Amino acid sequence: MRITKRRTLAALALPAAAVIALAGCTGDDSGETTGGDDTYAKLTLGMTADLTGGWDIVDQPPYQSWGIEAVYEPLVRCLPGGELTAAAAESWEISEDNRSFTATLREGATYSDGTPVDAESVAASYDVVKETASDRYGDITYEIADPQTITISWPEPQPLMNVRVCSPYLASIDFIESDDRDTSPVGSGPYTYDAAASTPGSAYTLVKNDDYWNTDAYPYETLELRVLEDETASLNALKTGQIDGTIISATTYDEAESSGMEITGVQAGLLMIHLTDRLGEVIPALGDVRVRQAMNMVIDKQAVVDQLWDGHAEPIWQPFQLNSQAILDIDEPYPYDVEEAKALMAEAGYEDGFTMTIPTMEGQGWTVIIPYLTQQLAELNITLEQDALSGPDAIATLLSGDYPVPVWQVGGQTSVEDITVHVLDTGFWNVLHQPNETIDALWEEIVTGDEAQQIAAQQEINQYLVDNAWFVPILSPYNYYAYNADKVTVTDVSDPNGLHPKLIDFQ
Repeated sequence: MRITKRRTLAALALPAAAVIALAGCTGDDSGETTGGDDTYAKLTLGMTADLTGGWDIVDQPPYQSWGIEAVYEPLVRCLPGGELTAAAAESWEISEDNRSFTATLREGATYSDGTPVDAESVAASYDVVKETASDRYGDITYEIADPQTITISWPEPQPLMNVRVCSPYLASIDFIESDDRDTSPVGSGPYTYDAAASTPGSAYTLVKNDDYWNTDAYPYETLELRVLEDETASLNALKTGQIDGTIISATTYDEAESSGMEITGVQAGLLMIHLTDRLGEVIPALGDVRVRQAMNMVIDKQAVVDQLWDGHAEPIWQPFQLNSQAILDIDEPYPYDVEEAKALMAEAGYEDGFTMTIPTMEGQGWTVIIPYLTQQLAELNITLEQDALSGPDAIATLLSGDYPVPVWQVGGQTSVEDITVHVLDTGFWNVLHQPNETIDALWEEIVTGDEAQQIAAQQEINQYLVDNAWFVPILSPYNYYAYNADKVTVTDVSDPNGLHPKLIDFQ
């Protein structure tokens, strides 16, 4: 994961002390102090997508998760590189056999309804996750030594123990048992949700929780999240001071930079076509490896990077992140060659092509890549149709299996995590969940082997995926975040997924 930070000349010319003074004079409460040197009135962030899962603690994607990070806290927090840092647990221990995680909760912490953050509520929160993520949590058991100590155990060793324990959010038992989990969050995070000051679907207001144990790390008294699904509208809101920061793409990078915004970029993630129907059960043509290889050969990845991403990305030929343990030192396996691709389609008996439908969502930059994919796949007589998904069920529909060829940017914290997410048949991005004995055998080596064996098995999986063209890898983009340095400071990007700054990074 590579991180860059671009400060504009305008931002450099304005010292921090002057920024605070100007904010106070104009009456704009963003960045205005409220009594202490390190406390500010309001942080307003733009979101290019609404809260896809409402306020429920389950089905919360890491993308633009500032609202969820505000009201809830995990047991521990993951950092880039897979390290853990304290959250609800102030200390922890992982068993030597890598099956159990024992957490010691901090004394005195409470949820916003006044109930304690104790071992029973941790178990209740994980029980909710078990219902929707049975592939990762379904067989876990608990041992509660006392209200502040809980041991969570899996029946098998967990190569991704850190990711497993940092992902679920904690909530009070009364909230978990209530019927309004979508609308009335009760967590133990640094902010509480102000429903009366919010308009769901448009703007969400959260107020600082002074009882939070680490309140100094969150200097803003109020957090407002405004939903601006159109990127142009979001950037305009940033330029006119309506919001303090927003996600941008390569297409708006130059405009944001010329407007005096500071831009932080993190290279992470994999934009790929996921060809999950490798058995051809839904789209028979995809059951033929030659068709999948042809689809790889008809995409000019370097041209996509240069012309559509203006160089703000790297072309990829393997379905893993460039610095991961699974990456192979190999040449481009399927060079851009339209005529050879057509020949492969004819050899497979699919020269007349076929039709496939891909799901899209607002705020994901589809207007950039989809027209190109439509044009290039048409060279193989493959017709690409789109279904625009929206609303709170969009992610669930996307992953339901109704769309066997999603085009999406994915990428976890490690290649082991990526294997669990989009390679194993239990992975939620492997949407058709078709079994594969070769992958299963190599995964077993990852679970039971030493470090060298784990790395070797990851690379064997990668080679198998490349040889059998399970994906059409396209590029690894820079994920950009633009913000007004006159009002906020982004000290770091602590997101282990490399998507954007976390809420704690805004100072």
